[in-house]
Amino acid sequence: MPTGDGMFRRVVRDAGGWTAALAAITLTGALAELLLPAVLGVAVDAALTGGSRWWPAAVCALVAVLVATDTLADLASGYGAARATARLRERLLRHLFALDVRAARRHPVGDLVGRLVGQAADAGQAGTTVVLGAIALLPPLGSVVALTLIEPALGVTLLAGLVLLAGLMRAFVTDASAATAGYQRALNSIAGRLLESLAGARTIAAAGTHRREAQRVLAALPELGANGRRGWELLARASARTAAVAPLLQLGVVAVGGYALTAGWLTPGQLVSAVRYAAIGAGLGAVLAGLNRLVRSRSGAARVAEVLAYPVPTDGDRRLPAGRGALRLTAVSVYADDGRPVLDGVDLTVPAGVTVAVVGPSGAGKSTLAAVAGRLHDPDSGEVCLDGVPLPRLRPDELRRAVGYAFDRPALVGATVHDAIGLALPRDEAAPPADGSSAAPAVRRAAEAAAVADVVDRLPAGFRTPLADTPLSGGEAQRLGLARAFAGADRLLILDDATSSLDTVTEHRIARAVTGRPGERTRLVVTHRAATAAAADLVAWLDGGRLRALAPHRRLWADPAYRAVFRTDGAPR
Repeated sequence: MPTGDGMFRRVVRDAGGWTAALAAITLTGALAELLLPAVLGVAVDAALTGGSRWWPAAVCALVAVLVATDTLADLASGYGAARATARLRERLLRHLFALDVRAARRHPVGDLVGRLVGQAADAGQAGTTVVLGAIALLPPLGSVVALTLIEPALGVTLLAGLVLLAGLMRAFVTDASAATAGYQRALNSIAGRLLESLAGARTIAAAGTHRREAQRVLAALPELGANGRRGWELLARASARTAAVAPLLQLGVVAVGGYALTAGWLTPGQLVSAVRYAAIGAGLGAVLAGLNRLVRSRSGAARVAEVLAYPVPTDGDRRLPAGRGALRLTAVSVYADDGRPVLDGVDLTVPAGVTVAVVGPSGAGKSTLAAVAGRLHDPDSGEVCLDGVPLPRLRPDELRRAVGYAFDRPALVGATVHDAIGLALPRDEAAPPADGSSAAPAVRRAAEAAAVADVVDRLPAGFRTPLADTPLSGGEAQRLGLARAFAGADRLLILDDATSSLDTVTEHRIARAVTGRPGERTRLVVTHRAATAAAADLVAWLDGGRLRALAPHRRLWADPAYRAVFRTDGAPR
């Protein structure tokens, strides 16, 4: 995966032919700008000596070329930047979706959105920045050459001033890069915290802590302001230095040119040309603006490359053999970012078609076990197999069709309720039925199993009701998440505390769908409830990241440490 500079170069290429078109257009404009003073000087001499009258027309033609190239350059730079930005955003978005859940959680959602929206747009200017920055150097350097051809002393004078200005601008690039990176980092931090707060707006309002939360969200504001002011101060300082040196540089060239005119070394027209070349050479505003764009674009590319550097799990090409969902974890270990073991050498064999409840105190590794069981992320060591095939060797579509997930707080994805339930189904199974009914058979069966079909039927458009127009309680959202899992799980159903918001009657109805018929499919149920553990065939008891026992609930209930795992809700059934 490319580094920041590698990503910068790749974005330049992503602009495609528009970068080449921009280079051709701006090069034409730069050449016209360099020719204009020479032609203007010849026109002045011709007017004084009665020479050809076509030179003023040539001056007008060059001015027309400058106007046309400026207009076309804006068009080419806009299209090129738009194309490069779109490709970079698509690449970043696909990469984010391909990452496992652990890698994606290393950055707050708001920070990732900031990189996708803001920093990708800055990086998308790379082609424009390179071309305009390179072309911006031509007028000053061309002016040095032209003045040297007119009179070497004039070229030496301009060159000395440009060397001084180049040193000042180099310091600007170094300092501004750090300020821009700090600004983007602080801005994304604020965005991440704001998104977290908006998601918990009801909790904040109920607690009456909105002032404290605002302070937390804006904690990085001083850093943001400091880096922003630092950036503007650096730009203002560089502009001031350029503005101070440029007139002195022009005056120096004019003074040398005036002396050369009195000495007979120059004609009046050549002096006019020299004055114009001095103005072009000393007018480094375009160079400074290009450097500022370069700083922002390189910083944006570096922040996008940071996320793209996270490796994407490799996928296999194997299909599952005949089977009913036998799950085996062998010496599975998962470590937190600080090196602490979350799962420590877990060996677990789940026979096909049985229901296994995963229990343990908070922090025991239950959700992590559920995540590696269906390859939401890979373990740091060890192996997970489904029906004898290691999960990394399976085709992605094969794995996702075999394994279904439901969570305690499901994120419902899709335009309609029907789309949300049928998310993991193949297109032919999730397609609207030809008879005009509101739901595909597989979607309706899943909704009925999750005890949510009656709720959906009462909606204005039934299963075709837009999710945005569907008011759902916490329990109803969980039931839709369960329906999505039921629809998409052929061999292994994994429920991560997915019935925590359900009332007792509804949970009992759904429990029959979860346990299903013996041998139908394997179920892995993360739970905090003794009743759910009692209804399972086996209980996997986790403690401190280790598998303490795998046995029926009734046998484990005799252990006081096991009973302490649950909130007391009665004896086993």
